[in-house]
Amino acid sequence: MIVYDDTVDLVDVALYWARFYSHESCGQCTPCREGTHWLERVFTRIKEGGGTEGDLKMIADMQTQMAGTTICVLSDAAVAFPASLLKLFPEELDRYINRVKEVRPA
Repeated sequence: MIVYDDTVDLVDVALYWARFYSHESCGQCTPCREGTHWLERVFTRIKEGGGTEGDLKMIADMQTQMAGTTICVLSDAAVAFPASLLKLFPEELDRYINRVKEVRPA
């Protein structure tokens, strides 16, 4: 268990872990090799302001596609934080997905 206080941006944390697991995947099992790569891409897109509701569905779908489908448990671990984020702190993701773009005067 890892505990973060309320000053931590959980999307930053999700991106950190997605990058970590993508790097650490040995590549032997397709669900882990492809899934960790896609988690990193999706969280990067969300963090950069290009995320959509479809990205949230993709994250949820990846949990069932990755968990329990590989030789080791790296894939299970990779989807644990995103699954918890969707379940327990959806407002953190909504803040990025639904944020109003800042309008700058010309």
